[in-house]
Amino acid sequence: MQDAVVIIPTYNEIENIEAIIRAVFALPKAFDVLVVDDNSPDNTAQKVKDLQIEFPDRLSLEVRQKKSGLGTAYIHGFRWALKKKYQFIFEMDADFSHNPKDLIHLYDACYYGKADVAIGSRYVKGVNVVNWPLGRVILSYGASMYVRFVTGMKVRDATAGFICYKRQVLEQLDLNQIKFVGYAFQIEMKFKANLKKFKIVEVPVIFTDRTKGESKLSSSIISEAIFGVISMKLKSLFKSN
Repeated sequence: MQDAVVIIPTYNEIENIEAIIRAVFALPKAFDVLVVDDNSPDNTAQKVKDLQIEFPDRLSLEVRQKKSGLGTAYIHGFRWALKKKYQFIFEMDADFSHNPKDLIHLYDACYYGKADVAIGSRYVKGVNVVNWPLGRVILSYGASMYVRFVTGMKVRDATAGFICYKRQVLEQLDLNQIKFVGYAFQIEMKFKANLKKFKIVEVPVIFTDRTKGESKLSSSIISEAIFGVISMKLKSLFKSN
């Protein structure tokens, strides 16, 4: 068992899953991988099971009964990883929008640097996004500015989903109290870590939009992020987190 595990949530990622797993395992730094699959009808989980024969000690799979949201998939993965005693726990997408090579930079920020949470940030040095239409760039960048204004956090890429958490961060956050399930989950996790005074560091990365499979972004996810941030901030003013 390695000291670090990469959690990859999946739903219909059969076109990407083998390639992303092999890319992680090809890195000079060894990472384990946990795939949390929401019972994908395209047999993503079966492909992972096939790969487990080749990587029995490094690749794990958790299959949930139905599609239940990104946030709950990561919470499921966090609980699993904490039971396994990993010291560094990562979030990463399956679709290569996050470059697996950047896992090493996030790891270094926590292992050698002073970060408790290392974020693969699209916006810490300008706007580093490839293949997104202008409208989505504006929406994403504007959302991060909005979150900074409402919450007071200094994080420039609050909706980022490419992250390394030190074990003690997840141990001290009450995972039962994480309420959001879409992209607002990413904001809530950073906000709660910030309230606990953990050191959050942004590591510049280049985000490349998926070329295979379909995006999971929807209007309901966007709405949750917009209105949920205000609710989250207000609640934090009246109770400890």
